[in-house]
Order: sequence, then C-alpha cells, then structure tokens
Amino acid sequence: MTSAGPIRLTVTNPSGLHARPAALFVRTAGSFGAQITLANTTRGTGPGDAKSILTVLGLGVSSGHEIELAADGDDALAALDALRELVESGIGEPA
Repeated sequence: MTSAGPIRLTVTNPSGLHARPAALFVRTAGSFGAQITLANTTRGTGPGDAKSILTVLGLGVSSGHEIELAADGDDALAALDALRELVESGIGEPA
C-alpha cells in the first residue's frame, strides 16, 4: 500500500467547497480506490473522508482557505494528482 501527501492547496474558486464544487470534488475522490482525507487547515477542521459529501461540506472550506489532502492506497499518488489539478483549475468554476 502506498501513502501520499499530505499536500496543501489554496482553494481559489468563488464558492469554495460548497454545493456543486463539493459534489465534483467528492465524485473525483470517489473514482479512486485509495482512502483520501481532507482537512481545512485555515479553520482547523478535519481531517475527514474526502469521499463523503457531508464531511466535505462540514469542513466549511471557503474561497481562499488552505486545505490539506493525504491518501493511502495503490492509487494514492494518482488520486492526489487528480485532486490537485481539480482544485488548481477552480473545481469547475471560473476563478
């Protein structure tokens, strides 16, 4: 089993990880077999399961917040790469 992270990213899309962006984030995380955790380091919430929409919404990630991701599993590195790309691209929203 491979461990990856933690990596820290700044969420720059206007609505943070709320509603539609959170659903896209969870869907992306869920497409990997690795266990993925997400923490909101700005608010000090988490870590929690990045594949759970209720957990992700509960972390209260707003635009400008820093998040930390870590993963364990055979595809841990690929999972973190995909989530980094998603966050850096604005999670489906124009920045």
